[in-house]
Amino acid sequence: MGNPVYLALDVPQLDAAVALCRKVKGHVGGVKLGLEFFCAHGHHGVHEIAHVGLPIFLDLKLHDIPNTVAGAMQAIHVLEPAIVTVHAGGGRAMMEDAKAAAGENCKVVAVTVLTSLDDTALNRTGVPGSAHDQVLRLAELAEASGLDGIVCSGHEVKAVHDQWKKGFFVVPGLRPGGKAAGDQKRVVTPREARDHGASVLVIGRPISRAEDPLAAAREIEGTL
Repeated sequence: MGNPVYLALDVPQLDAAVALCRKVKGHVGGVKLGLEFFCAHGHHGVHEIAHVGLPIFLDLKLHDIPNTVAGAMQAIHVLEPAIVTVHAGGGRAMMEDAKAAAGENCKVVAVTVLTSLDDTALNRTGVPGSAHDQVLRLAELAEASGLDGIVCSGHEVKAVHDQWKKGFFVVPGLRPGGKAAGDQKRVVTPREARDHGASVLVIGRPISRAEDPLAAAREIEGTL
């Protein structure tokens, strides 16, 4: 693939979001639209961003009974996303049905452990052991379910890549050298993640909230 950087669009106003996409279009490989964007702007908003001409990653983290998730996947066919997320915690049947219902050219990837969770926070949800071990367990389940890959932090991507050679790995929580981590607890640089096997690098605030988003995107691209 080309540029692995997907801009996480955390800009609430639609016209500002479209303007930002147009500005950095030449230096990112796609756009990630999450729950906040989708709930605010729906299908119309996705279509407006798609007009910019970049691949769309719908980070909806679908997690429900298999039939409901399959129906949701079918409902977004018209948006022609390149990537859609589901939660690995939904289990094998849910992931199998999600993949079966996805568009022909859509990669379905499973969220393993959110990058905002460290070991202590994960244990409090009832999952024993480390986030690293849980990611590996869920990656194995996602592969067995026929998904294309997973979402994990840069700290786990090397181990997952070693375990699943042909997987497609989305890594969020990335911060270029010297940038604040914000609410992410398990972070690495874009270059580190890429070197360790990441297929897609999700980067938001370091670009969207930079004084000069174009220069920030260009600088990140240059490190890869």
